[in-house]
Amino acid sequence: MQNMNQVMGARLWFLIVILSIIWGASFFFVEIAVERMTPLTIVLCRVGFAAFLLLGFVRLTGREMPKNLGIWGAFLAIGMLNNVIPFSLITWGQKYIDSSLAAILNATTPVFSVILAHFLTKDEPLTTNRLAGVLFGWMGVAVLIGIEALSGVGMKIAGQAAVLGAALLYAIAAIFGRRFKEFDPVVVSAGMLTGSTIMMIPLAFIIERPFTLDPALVTWAALFGLSAVSTALAYIIYFHVLSKAGATNILLVTFLIPVSAIFLGMMVLGETPGWNVFAGMALIFMGLIFIDGRLLKRFKK
Repeated sequence: MQNMNQVMGARLWFLIVILSIIWGASFFFVEIAVERMTPLTIVLCRVGFAAFLLLGFVRLTGREMPKNLGIWGAFLAIGMLNNVIPFSLITWGQKYIDSSLAAILNATTPVFSVILAHFLTKDEPLTTNRLAGVLFGWMGVAVLIGIEALSGVGMKIAGQAAVLGAALLYAIAAIFGRRFKEFDPVVVSAGMLTGSTIMMIPLAFIIERPFTLDPALVTWAALFGLSAVSTALAYIIYFHVLSKAGATNILLVTFLIPVSAIFLGMMVLGETPGWNVFAGMALIFMGLIFIDGRLLKRFKK
């Protein structure tokens, strides 16, 4: 049986860092795209082009997509939970909050995962360390949202709530996705994104009428980066690291994504995160350290 806590070599660590950068960049690409395009259309472009690329990758590598309708029904379900709704929530939320803040709020996914896994699975109980991690995580969220939340619900608060909702759905999708453990992960990814595209086409065309939009060249460049790099390429790297290092080690990406998102937001978009952003990020990171547990074990030795 594969050791899920195995020590990673330099190559896997390099891929973990690359993955965190390109996933962190997704918030940067969305921030650019929402200036000239509507949220559902952005999501359609993201999943549609990524599905096209991954289906091509499946064909080039000799893989085959399943023909069973039940499996495709599951692909549609995981696409709804992992792409359609959370991508739409994050994209809409970034109309009102900075990309760096969205990335940090998105890092609460493992906090939700720990709580849900305790109630929905038999092999991941809520231990003392994990409970401490949950508490630190929610303290971080409280600091990020800030005292302004007490003065009324504005669009900034709504944007933050949307990203937190996406993090919750990612956690649910991770538990639902266990049913695909016997399948080729690249095929699952291609099927999920294809299902997501099928669902997004009517939503985007009926609600937003994308043909009426006037995107600039930089908007198309951001959409290409979002779909080809931060979605299609990211999934290939993710599933490679997952197969080599296990599910526990892939959690390390969560620590690094906000760092790259904050850097890009400050250097390119001119965002100026306040003290509460860094304080909230520190608390969430502390929560992830408790949830992961390995760093704590090193200090105990």
